[in-house]
Amino acid sequence: MRWLLIPIFAVALSARAEDQSASTISREVKDIFDHCKKAVVKIHGDDEHSELSGTGFFIDPTGTIYTAYSVGGEGNNFSVEFDGKKLPARQLVTDVRSGVAILKVDTASPALPIGKSENMEVTTPVVAIGYPLDLPETPSLGLVGGFDRKYLGYYFHTTHLRVNVATQRGEAGAPLLNLRGEVVGIVAFTLENNSSCYALPIEAAEKIRSDFLRFGEVRHGWIGAKLMQALEGKGGSYAEVTEILDSTPASNSGLQPGDILLRVGNREIHQPDDIIDASFFLTAGEAVPITVIRGDEKLTFDVKADFHPASQRPPVIAQPSMNQALPLRLQKAPERTP
Repeated sequence: MRWLLIPIFAVALSARAEDQSASTISREVKDIFDHCKKAVVKIHGDDEHSELSGTGFFIDPTGTIYTAYSVGGEGNNFSVEFDGKKLPARQLVTDVRSGVAILKVDTASPALPIGKSENMEVTTPVVAIGYPLDLPETPSLGLVGGFDRKYLGYYFHTTHLRVNVATQRGEAGAPLLNLRGEVVGIVAFTLENNSSCYALPIEAAEKIRSDFLRFGEVRHGWIGAKLMQALEGKGGSYAEVTEILDSTPASNSGLQPGDILLRVGNREIHQPDDIIDASFFLTAGEAVPITVIRGDEKLTFDVKADFHPASQRPPVIAQPSMNQALPLRLQKAPERTP
């Protein structure tokens, strides 16, 4: 009889441990929700088709708001529900290439702290806080499922976080938070079955805001060198320069076809697709150190980035069912052109 009690006791302990673990997670999510929800707002607006409704969040104490481009990018007559009031809001920045819009209300505000998506990995827990449909602010718990550069064969302009959080219409623009309550992403759009979503890494939004604060405009940069997969890698990279485009920064930089690309700015290059993220974070007008291997020699060139020719006219692919979620502004194949 004693031996029969041992497995029963073990099962009971295991169940109790699971209950305690679930209770701990529930408390953590509740703490994050209670602490952060006051900085999350519901956004209203109009566009040429209908009324808009989405989510945004304060990023400084002076009323500056991040949201998705689909919410705050192309509409007008914006207002924000905050602290029991409906306040008029104006656009500061709209950037279709990144999928970010920045709005402003003239009020003192709470602000969410900015974290780093770079510190996360697959299975990292995250919490989204948004306004689904016509409901109050709602927390959603999930896990990072992947870091993707493409979806359904189309490439993003920078890596997105694929998150197992079920989002609904109205939650585009919601903050994605780590368990410290720091913003690591902005909900961009819901996948077709509504069981998960894509989020723009917060570093991408911060790049857009930094450009605006420094220059009064967004400055997507490029260099103008095409890449392909090298047959033989060097220095840990298989990204081979195949063409230097005329009348581009690369044409006067010293880069040559056949160079193996190792680094662009502070980003390492291992495969041609790595140039997608490296290119996104280039700023037009700034010198960018580019490191290559030519033969057996490692060389570094300082290249002044120019404005990206596609920064204002990326391809647009959208479906009617994606209303109030970020339309996919992607490309069928990677440019592989920094």
